[in-house]
Amino acid sequence: MKFLKSSGLLIIISSPSGAGKSSLARELVDSDSNLSFSISFTTREKRRGELDGKDYFFVDISTFKNLSEKGDMLEYAKVFGNYYGTPKAPIELGLMEGKDFVFDVDWQGGDQIRSSDFSENVVSIFILPPSISELENRLLGRRQDSKKIVSNRMAEAKSEIEHWKEYDYVLVNNEFHKTLDEIRAIVKASRLSLCRNSSLESFVSGLNCEFEERKNKV
Repeated sequence: MKFLKSSGLLIIISSPSGAGKSSLARELVDSDSNLSFSISFTTREKRRGELDGKDYFFVDISTFKNLSEKGDMLEYAKVFGNYYGTPKAPIELGLMEGKDFVFDVDWQGGDQIRSSDFSENVVSIFILPPSISELENRLLGRRQDSKKIVSNRMAEAKSEIEHWKEYDYVLVNNEFHKTLDEIRAIVKASRLSLCRNSSLESFVSGLNCEFEERKNKV
């Protein structure tokens, strides 16, 4: 099913783990009432402070595979031994209502969304770390994962960064609020893009009618 370009936006934010995509995405959504998170299913364990139905829908592997086999996922991938996937139905409905969604996904998820029926609605942003040493410091500093998991994430970072050219915009997250402002500017420009404002057609038509009315009065 194809959607007109005037429907909502699918804003993809990707990065290697630890580069800041989740924090940036969360702050972006919190500061914009027209943005909603795409809440993913995942088979991984809940981290401290996470809530089921708000951060993720936490499910077992059997449930996840059943959903994906039925075609209920817009995208899904196995990342660091755990499955992540986006339910399709709420995205489809939201786009038709003109809602904008933010996707905090890795490059695999981003690639599937760009290749989906909703490709014309996609704006993709890749976040790079200022350096590899800073990336490692951020992973260690958040104290959510064991040293072994951090080591695995660092090992994957190089291959993840290799996908940066596949995105519409690439930002270096050297300073959080500066990067956040850049993302906001991208979202604003995308919303104002001519191809996303189908209502302008009727508005300009109305202006032309006014010209004709003025002409007839002369």
